[in-house]
Amino acid sequence: MSRVKRSVHAKKKRRATLERTKGYRGQAKSSYKRAKEALLKADSYAYRDRRNKKRDFRRLWIQRINAAARREGMTYATFMHGLKLAGVELDRKVLADIAVRDPETFRRFADTAREAAAA
Repeated sequence: MSRVKRSVHAKKKRRATLERTKGYRGQAKSSYKRAKEALLKADSYAYRDRRNKKRDFRRLWIQRINAAARREGMTYATFMHGLKLAGVELDRKVLADIAVRDPETFRRFADTAREAAAA
């Protein structure tokens, strides 16, 4: 069986790892072993936080809608319930954007929700 010399691919793999850890602190940028450990940790944080980002943005949108709804004299829950009864199918991202950028349009949505909840 022929002999396999592995140094080319091994060096390529190590070089790629060290390039990815450029900018890290301490030995995590220069020592292959530490860089590999740092990358494993960084990748797990990135994976976790891609999911947490969705959670965080939803919380932010709800806070913005709640603040705008309270300016109109209703709570977030009654506002969203009224919109559902009225058949308005806007997601929280769009509603939060409207609440921040166009208070007059949000006021009309609040009136719609109030009428639907009263009926």
